[in-house]
Amino acid sequence: MRILQLDVDEIEFELVREEARLFEKYDERRVKVSDALVLLTSIEKGDSEGTVEQAVTEASEFARKQKIGVVVVYPFAHLSGNLEKPDKALELLVQMRTAFRDRGFKVISAPFGWNKKLKLDIKGHPLAEMSRQYAGTSAMGAASAGSAHAGAGITAAAESAALSEEDRVKSTWYVLDTDGKLTEAGKFNFEKYKNLKKFADYEIKKVRVYQQAPPHIKLMQSHQLIDYEAGSDAGNLRFYPNGRLIKKLLENYVTARVIDYGAVEVETPIMYDYSHPALKEYLNRFPARHYVVSSDDKEYFLRFSADFGQFLLMHDATVSYKQLPFRFYELTRYSFRREKSGEVVGLKRLRAFTMPDMHTLCKDLDEAKGEFSRQFEFCQTVLADIGIGAGEYEAAIRFTEDFWKENSAFVIGVVKNQLKKPALIEMWNFRYAYFDPKFEFNVIDSMDKATALSTVQIDHENGARYGMSYTDSDGQKKYPIVMHCSPSGAIERIIYALLEFAALKQARGETASLPLWLAPTQVRLLSMSDKHVSRCLEIAEEFRQRKIRADVDDTDTTIDKKIRTAEQEWIPYILVIGDREASSTELTVRIRGEKVQKKMTVDDLSGIISGSVRSMPDAPLSLPVLLSKRPSFR
Repeated sequence: MRILQLDVDEIEFELVREEARLFEKYDERRVKVSDALVLLTSIEKGDSEGTVEQAVTEASEFARKQKIGVVVVYPFAHLSGNLEKPDKALELLVQMRTAFRDRGFKVISAPFGWNKKLKLDIKGHPLAEMSRQYAGTSAMGAASAGSAHAGAGITAAAESAALSEEDRVKSTWYVLDTDGKLTEAGKFNFEKYKNLKKFADYEIKKVRVYQQAPPHIKLMQSHQLIDYEAGSDAGNLRFYPNGRLIKKLLENYVTARVIDYGAVEVETPIMYDYSHPALKEYLNRFPARHYVVSSDDKEYFLRFSADFGQFLLMHDATVSYKQLPFRFYELTRYSFRREKSGEVVGLKRLRAFTMPDMHTLCKDLDEAKGEFSRQFEFCQTVLADIGIGAGEYEAAIRFTEDFWKENSAFVIGVVKNQLKKPALIEMWNFRYAYFDPKFEFNVIDSMDKATALSTVQIDHENGARYGMSYTDSDGQKKYPIVMHCSPSGAIERIIYALLEFAALKQARGETASLPLWLAPTQVRLLSMSDKHVSRCLEIAEEFRQRKIRADVDDTDTTIDKKIRTAEQEWIPYILVIGDREASSTELTVRIRGEKVQKKMTVDDLSGIISGSVRSMPDAPLSLPVLLSKRPSFR
């Protein structure tokens, strides 16, 4: 890849005509941008996502230092005589644009495949014009593009054999309805199942890259919940106090549910020896890219699930058939997967994430299928409690042709009796990894792209691979079937789903909100003047004693502005405290999404909130109770 990097006062380009077989549609004929970093870019043969990552990382660092917030990615074939094919070049340019957006930049995309007039007004400082060249790298990356130990020659992202097998496996797509009828996806009537159609299209076409930032990114930033961290690798985020509060509540809820379901909680390391025989073999059976680090001349990898530590732990345990199914659990903060840079976007797909991870040892396939059905229902109840109903996700069930031939009645039963609506079926011609079958619940976001939340897998290999065993009734050591379950999916993805659903509501003109139990502030008291602040604090304390998060807007502004601020923050209940309210136990309550105000006491409102929140976890405010004492993270 060759780039001419320009720090400009202004760039203007005008589209003249399409000059290539492959060109992007573009609405505007003339574009003018001020104060931007312009990257005139030639994509060369051998360039890959690793090359893109290097280029974006260096350009981002320069832009941050120069305090530049706008990047113009401009296809410019004239820098090289070794150009990549147009379709591949466009794919990498799209990844490049997305990677800059992921880092918080506003990106202007000059369209690919056009003849354009170009005007540039370049700044006068010594670094305003720079030539860059990046050697093509494989999808595995290179040490200079992210190795944890520079100079050690370790790859930034190792790729498993299962990923190669996943590319080779042949998938046939069907829809299975509640009557047990299996229909090819292309022939199924989706008229009553619009979201299932979007999900099927997404899965079959595999168009993963976003052309523009999904709306949850703006929401997580504007609500000061979560943001990008320029000082880290892409896909590693910072959580502000309210974002951390939401994440903690979700973590606590899922953990409590899994333990109540019957799992024992453990904790295991995040880094493992690359040369360990069981681990090395497993790496090649898990379809994920991983980070590699070095220490004392040895190579280690950062875990991308809790499997490694939990399986090694269970290798050393003594288990009887009478104790099966046996479940163990860890909330992995964090798991690491080096996802493709073009697919890393907001909270949807991260490189460091928090995964509730439960494993279950089962005696045989029959016991595993029974547990599969129970965990299917368990995942449904977990999502429902969080605030994601059955109508807001679609199910995919994936298995081999052989599994279907031998267990079709089992799969049909799950769809008919538990899902109770059609499911997307992916049928493989062979088992490319350790699992067969697996299911996921997938939400469809505002841009018609799908993301998996809950998942369960039946693992046929790792009992023997790790030497996990149980003593059977005949006194013999035997290897169990291992179930993998994340009842919610990654915690960050739950937040993504809730924010995307809120964005969809806004687009329909409805009132957006978070589930009440997750609202960082559940009640806000607005003081009419300074003399009412003390009474506001007294009422806030009454709510706090009832485990309700209440804060006080004591800022020096009008009451109308305070109301607008509370509405912009999606505060569920707003109480204005003036002279009358200060001397009365009856309060006037503005309820989010309702046009009328209601009179009620603190006890009345506390009862409503407690009845809605039920037994979900609680936590105190994450910020000072007085808004005047809070910093801004925007």
